[in-house]
Amino acid sequence: MDLLKERDSGGLCVRHAVNEKPNNNGVAPHIHERCEVFYFISGNAGYLVEGTVYPLEKYSVMIMRPGEAHCIRFLSDERYERYAVNFPLSLFDSFDPQRRLMQPFTDRPLGRHNLYSLPGLEDDLRELAYYEGDDYGRRILFITKLADIMDKLGRHTCQMPSAAPVFSEQLVRYVNDMLYEEITVERLAEHFFLSTSQFSRLFREATGASPWAYITAKRLIRARELLQGGERAKITAELCGFRDYSVFYKAYVKRFGEKPSGNT
Repeated sequence: MDLLKERDSGGLCVRHAVNEKPNNNGVAPHIHERCEVFYFISGNAGYLVEGTVYPLEKYSVMIMRPGEAHCIRFLSDERYERYAVNFPLSLFDSFDPQRRLMQPFTDRPLGRHNLYSLPGLEDDLRELAYYEGDDYGRRILFITKLADIMDKLGRHTCQMPSAAPVFSEQLVRYVNDMLYEEITVERLAEHFFLSTSQFSRLFREATGASPWAYITAKRLIRARELLQGGERAKITAELCGFRDYSVFYKAYVKRFGEKPSGNT
C-alpha cells in the first residue's frame, strides 16, 4: 500500500491511500470504536458490511458506525484509491446534542443503508488530509467540513446493496443478539443445525472474520465505551460476556495497547 497521507490526532483521523496492485491476501475486517466515512476513488471492488455486500463505483461513500464490521473485497487488481475519515460519534454534540447530523449512522439497522453516491467530496477530503496548519485549525476545519458532508448525506438517498443471502443475515443477526451471553462457536453452530466448521465457513463468508474474532472485537469495543463512561473494569468485563477477567484484561491490552481503566 502506498499511504499518501495520514493524520490522526484528538480522535480525528483522515487517510489518503493507494494500492497499485491490490489483492485479497491479508484483507481482514475492521471493527472500530469510531465512525468511518469511506470515499472510493478508483478500483474494482465491493464492500462487505455485516453480511451485506455493496458494489462500489467511483464516488461511492460508505459509512460505518462504531462496532459495525466492514471489509473490502477486491474483484481485480485495478489501482485502488480511497479516502477514509474516522471520528467519534460525539463529534458534533456541542452544537447538535440531538445528533441529527449523525442519523445516517445511527437510525438504521446493522449492516444496512451504508452506501451513498456523492460526487464532489474529493477536494474537501484532500484539504483535510493535506492541511498543514496547527492542531486547533485542523480541528476547526475537520468539524466544519465533516458537518457539511454529514448534512449532504442526510439529504441524499442511500443506494441499494446487492441482495444478501437470507441465511447469512440470520447468522450475523443471531450472533449479535447473543453477543454478551455465555456462548461458544459450538452452541452457535448447533442453533443452525450445522457443524462448527460449516458455521465458521459461512460466518467468515458473511463477515470476513472468524466467529470468535468477530465476537471478541465487538465485545471489546463495547467494553471500551462502558469504561469511558465510568464503569468499573470487572463489571464491564462481565457485562460484555467475559467470564474470566484475566482473559478480558489480556484481550483489552492487546487490542488497545493500554490497561482497562476504572476500579477493578
